[in-house]
Amino acid sequence: MSTFVQKPAEVEKKWILIDAEGLVVGRLASIIANRLRGKHKPTFTPHVDDGDNVIVINADKVLFTGKKYTDKKFYWHTGYPGGIKERTMRQTLEGRFPERVLEKAVERMVPRGPLGRRQMKNLKVYAGPSHPHDAQQPVVLDVAKLNAKNTKRG
Repeated sequence: MSTFVQKPAEVEKKWILIDAEGLVVGRLASIIANRLRGKHKPTFTPHVDDGDNVIVINADKVLFTGKKYTDKKFYWHTGYPGGIKERTMRQTLEGRFPERVLEKAVERMVPRGPLGRRQMKNLKVYAGPSHPHDAQQPVVLDVAKLNAKNTKRG
């Protein structure tokens, strides 16, 4: 018996719509990363982009567990002496591009390299409730019903 290897011409991509309102970022990002890679399919092949296209709406309404919303900091350096910068998760979510929180969380879960960059192009994240991909007829995936821990409990 030989190992199944999917060819790029045989790939069938679906469009999936996820409403991120009230969902925990890390759990949501891992589900999205698995869908982008295609690991949920029986035809998964590690070196082929056979994942689905994922649309995420309401990315500005995601939640965090613990004190991550106020305490978690992201650092970067400008390249100049004394150029260390920091920004909290709260500043990022309340800033101009709140969808970056989810994009970066997913980006850090897919492989680095040409294949990972190609798979990240299949992710579309929108801060509001509307998206321009109605023509693709995306199938709604209810992440909150997959596991009770995907939503933050009081």
